[in-house]
Amino acid sequence: MTPSPWDVRTCLWFNAQGEAAAELYVSLVPNSRIERVSGPGAEGAVTIINFRLSGTPYMILDVGPDQPHFTHSEAASIHLVTPDQAATDRIWSGLLADGGRESMCGWLTDRFGVSWQVVPEALVRLTSTGDSKATSRVFEAMMKMKKIVVADLEAAFNEDP
Repeated sequence: MTPSPWDVRTCLWFNAQGEAAAELYVSLVPNSRIERVSGPGAEGAVTIINFRLSGTPYMILDVGPDQPHFTHSEAASIHLVTPDQAATDRIWSGLLADGGRESMCGWLTDRFGVSWQVVPEALVRLTSTGDSKATSRVFEAMMKMKKIVVADLEAAFNEDP
């Protein structure tokens, strides 16, 4: 197969700390790396950080604090499926460190203002069985959680109606 000349990436706008954010993200997600940092050049120059999270390409455009100020919102987030509770706990703690904020149902906002949904694979598996009653119980349990707890999802799935 011939490599594609196309490079499609989600771009995250930062007004500061873009490189620090990319370094945090690649340190938390296995099989991730910073590919290239372009800039900074002269004072106030734009820095572009190309990186991959578990193979998925991203770009941070860090324009500096003196440029137009755009903010992140929950309307766009990074959805991350984790293999187990240990990975969920590690990622969750790492993203919340130094000022992140928990939300509901596996959502959080990291200290840079980027929204994430951290989802254990068990949620995907338990809600894809075709058992609508069990799926409803799992979703009901999840709706009460901040960080998703696999044991609680499994207990809801296995609950006798």
